[in-house]
Order: sequence, then structure tokens, then C-alpha cells
Amino acid sequence: MTQITKTPDPAVAHRHRLLEGMAQAVAAKGYAETTIADIVREASVSRRTFYEYFNTKADCLIALYTAASHNAIDVLRNAIDPARPWQSQVETAIHAYLGCLAQNPVLMRTLFIEILGLGAEGLAARRRVNNEIASFMLKVINAEQDGKPRETALTPDMAMTVVGGINELVLQAIEQDSAADVAKLAEPAIRLVKAVTRDVA
Repeated sequence: MTQITKTPDPAVAHRHRLLEGMAQAVAAKGYAETTIADIVREASVSRRTFYEYFNTKADCLIALYTAASHNAIDVLRNAIDPARPWQSQVETAIHAYLGCLAQNPVLMRTLFIEILGLGAEGLAARRRVNNEIASFMLKVINAEQDGKPRETALTPDMAMTVVGGINELVLQAIEQDSAADVAKLAEPAIRLVKAVTRDVA
């Protein structure tokens, strides 16, 4: 997805280092082969420090997934200009989001693939992130224009359909070893959004 944004706050410095350590260890060995010893070595902290923040390596991976996903969602939000038509906002946001993912294909592969191997916990984390993205999409597309609701408003179900469709495109790119080309998925993603809002240009 994207690298975890560094923070100057010393109170959370160790946690940040542990997330970076997890990202590096899993990228090198895969989640199944990664141990807590690998994580703390990459993070340059003690095992005791690890357990101050996480109970298991699964907890650490979920925290990494959540932090990286929120960084990508921030890219979406920052790309929005409410003064522009919703179509332009969506196009800009999707290009920015997929471009953000493509900047770190190794971490993206780790998160998109490995999170699915955690079972119910991983799926719940993924669902929370997908809901955030779908809610953001609804807010942008369904915003009033000239004080009136849009006639082609996006429904919650279709918003989630779009999010799921984009995720599958990204997963397909990863499986085909073309994760670095994820940014090129913007055009089909934009067409999908326009199609489900019955507003195909």
C-alpha cells in the first residue's frame, strides 16, 4: 500500500518501528515464516517492547494493514476538491489512490495477500477498511449540487461493489506479478464508478 507515515511523537516511536519491522520481515520471508524475533530485529527493539504493544504477530500485521490503509485513504481525501464536479473528483481520487498503492508494490502485496490468511480477524480488518472507502465514495458522489441531491446517487450496496471490484483488480495484478502497474487500473475503476451511477460519459 504505502509506507507508514513517520511521527515525531516519541510516545509512539516504538510502535511505528514495530510496524516498519513487520513490513520488512514479512516482505522478506512471508507472514507464515516471520517470527516475532524477526520483527523485533528489524525494528531494533526488544521482545519485551513488542509485547507492550501487541499480543501476537497477527495483531501486529493487522495494525500494519490498518495504518497503511488509512494512509492510502488520506491520499483519497486530500485529492478531493469539493468545488469541482463529482466526476472529476472521483477521477483524481482514484488516480491518486492507485498511484499511492503502486509506490510500494512489496508492501502492497504483503497486505493484500497476507491479511487474507489471518482468518476472521484479517477479514474483519479488511471489511472495516472497505467500509471506510465506500463511505468516502458515497459522501463525494452523493454530495448535493446547487443545493439539490444528485439524481444518479450512488447506493451503499453499489459503493461496496465498486470497492470490491477495485480490490479484485489489484489482487489480480499482484497475482500476475504486475503490482507495479496498479496505477494503470485507474481507467477501468473510473468506468466502473460511472457505470454504477448510470452516468457513463
